[in-house]
Amino acid sequence: MAIISSIASWLLKRRIHEIELYKKYPYQVQYECFINLIQTAEDTEWGVRYDYKNIESVAEFRKRVPINSYHDLEPFFNRVRKGEEDVIWPGSIKWFAKSSGTTSSKSKFIPVSDDALEECHFKGGKDMLAVYHEAYPDAEFLSGKTIGVAGSTEQDVGGEAYTGDLSAIIMSNLPIWAHFSKVPKLSIVVMDEWQEKLEKIVEHTIDEDIRSISGVPSWMLVILRRALEVSGKSTIKELWPNFELVVHGGVSFAPYVKQFEEVCGPDINYQEVYNASEGIIAMQDDFSRDDMLLMLDYGIFYEFLPLDELHAEKPKTIGLEDVVLGKTYALVISTNAGLWRYMIGDTVVFTSINPFRIKINGRTKSFINAVGEELVVENADQALLHACEFTNAVISEYTAAPVYFSDKHKAAHEWLIEFEKKPDDIEVFNEFFDNALKMHNSDYEAKRYHGMILREPIIHCLPKGSFIKWMAKNDRLGGQYKVPRLSNNRKIVEEIKTLLEL
Repeated sequence: MAIISSIASWLLKRRIHEIELYKKYPYQVQYECFINLIQTAEDTEWGVRYDYKNIESVAEFRKRVPINSYHDLEPFFNRVRKGEEDVIWPGSIKWFAKSSGTTSSKSKFIPVSDDALEECHFKGGKDMLAVYHEAYPDAEFLSGKTIGVAGSTEQDVGGEAYTGDLSAIIMSNLPIWAHFSKVPKLSIVVMDEWQEKLEKIVEHTIDEDIRSISGVPSWMLVILRRALEVSGKSTIKELWPNFELVVHGGVSFAPYVKQFEEVCGPDINYQEVYNASEGIIAMQDDFSRDDMLLMLDYGIFYEFLPLDELHAEKPKTIGLEDVVLGKTYALVISTNAGLWRYMIGDTVVFTSINPFRIKINGRTKSFINAVGEELVVENADQALLHACEFTNAVISEYTAAPVYFSDKHKAAHEWLIEFEKKPDDIEVFNEFFDNALKMHNSDYEAKRYHGMILREPIIHCLPKGSFIKWMAKNDRLGGQYKVPRLSNNRKIVEEIKTLLEL
C-alpha cells in the first residue's frame, strides 16, 4: 500500500501545478469557463430561448438571462427528471441531488449531469487529496482505508431518474478502482435505514486500518462514538493508530471542534470543503488559515450579488474582478448541469483576492443549519400553523436557535414562543409541531430519525409582552423592526432568556 500511496502522491502533485496556474490567471480561467458553458448549451431549449449563439460577453449574458431561484428553474428540472433531453443541458440527466425544500415542496432536486460529476465532483475529490498532500507531503492516509459517510438513493417512480443525497450519488458513480480504499462496501454506505446502517458501518470498519473519514460533522460523530462504544477504546487514535484526517463540510465546524478533539485524540488534521448539491465551490488549501480557496475550473461560472441588490427589481451582480474584501455577497452560479444564474442561497465574504479565498457567512434567508437540517422560516411557519390548527392555539411571536451537541446532550432546536392563546397541552403541541417540521423538511426529518442527531424541539412558553420587552431593551421598537424568526447562533435566544430569567 505504501507504493500505491507514493504513486498517488506523484499524480496528485501534477494537479497542484494546474491549481497554481489558475491562481495566477483567475479572470481568464473563469472567462474560458463562461464561454464553454454558453457554447455547450447553445442548442438546448434554454440556450435557444436566450439566444446563446449570439452572446459574446458576460455583460450580454447578464442582460438577457435573469437571476433564478429554485422555484424559477423547478419546471425545467421536473421535465428533465421525466426523461426530456436537451432542455437545460445537452442530452439527458439521470441523477438529482435531494436537499431541503422550499415553501412549496418538501425537497429540492438539483440536477447532477455527467459533466458535473466528472468535471466538478470527482475533480474536486481529487483536488482535496492534492492540496492535502501538498500541505502534508509525508501523509500516508492513502495507504489505509477511508470511511465515506453518505446518504441513500432511489429511482423515481415510473421514471429513469435517480434521486438521493449528493454523497450517495457520488459514491454510486465512482469508478471501481476508487472503491478500493473506501469502507464499508457501497451497498452498506447507501442504505436508507440509518440505525442498521450505523451498526454495519461500525461492524465493517472496526478491524480495518482506518486513516480518514469524510462527511457532515454530526453524522461522523455518531459513527465515531459508536465505534468507540463497540471497541471499548477511549479515542479513535487508540482504535485506529494511523487515523489522521477528518474532511468536513455542510455546516459550521466551530461547534464540533472540541468534540472531535475529544473523540479522535491528538495529531488529527481537519480539512473543510464547501460541497453543495450544486457543486464543489471551495476547499481549504492552506491549513494555517480558516478560509477556503474558490475553485475556478470546475465548470462553474461565478457571479456575486451585493446584499443591497438582493431585493432590487433588476439586481446587478459583479464578477471576480470587482469583489471587495470583507463585503458580503449572495452567490450566483451557472454550471455544467444546467443551473443558469442560479442563486444558491448562501452568502460569502472574500478573505483574500490573491488568490481568491472565501468564507461562508450566512444564507440569503433566515435559517437554522446546525447539523445539516437547513431549516428555513417557511418550514417553521408552516409547521407552527399545523400544530396550532390541531391544538386550537394561536401564536403571536416566536424565535428559535440551535442547541449544539455537547457531552451531555444531543443537538436540538430551542423555541421561544409567545402565545396569544396557549395550547391545552404543550407536549401535544410539540409532537404535532415536530412531525410537521419532518413533513416540510426532509433534511430535518433525516436528522430527527430515532433522535440520533436531533432530539425533539425544546419549547418555552413566554409571557405576553416578552418580545416587546426585548425589542424595547434593544431600541428595536417601531414598524420597521421585526422579531428575528430563526438564527444559526444563540445570541438572541440567550438575550431573551436572560431578560426573562428563564
